[in-house]
Amino acid sequence: MTKDLCLGDLRLRAAELADIEPVRAIERASASRFVGTDRAWLADDDPTDAQTLAERVAAGGLLVACDGEVPVAFVMFREVEGCGYIEQVDVLPSHERRGIGARLIAAVADLAPERGWPALTLSTFKDVPFNAPYYRRLGFEDVEVLTPGMVEIRVEHEARGLDERTRVFMRREI
Repeated sequence: MTKDLCLGDLRLRAAELADIEPVRAIERASASRFVGTDRAWLADDDPTDAQTLAERVAAGGLLVACDGEVPVAFVMFREVEGCGYIEQVDVLPSHERRGIGARLIAAVADLAPERGWPALTLSTFKDVPFNAPYYRRLGFEDVEVLTPGMVEIRVEHEARGLDERTRVFMRREI
């Protein structure tokens, strides 16, 4: 992403190393949405480690939406099997329901042609309203047969304690 984009009163830009701790704070705050559900443990889960975030910054795989100069949302992504794999999208609770997450995903889709990605993929909870149903509204479709890369991601998720029976991989063509 070579230039900043406006999102109404917000600005979308490539993340910088100085954004790592604010991104981790956004991830922590966003996880509070799971409190009161059968996945409440996610609210206590550690956010993405700083090293991984630094790697995404270096690779151009982390975008932030800023209110003034303060990051309020982010999308983290990387290439997996020639497609853009969206690892995480989080928005501060104070900025939810403004279309910020959708615009961040659209920004990743906008990067896809220059990176040679024919599609975006992701993995998410099947039955959480702000997960799979939300992504379906954004044009993602369930993947029935997992690719080797998706199987590898599933193994990573299971190692973190995620119940993959409650999750689905999704894909959206560009």
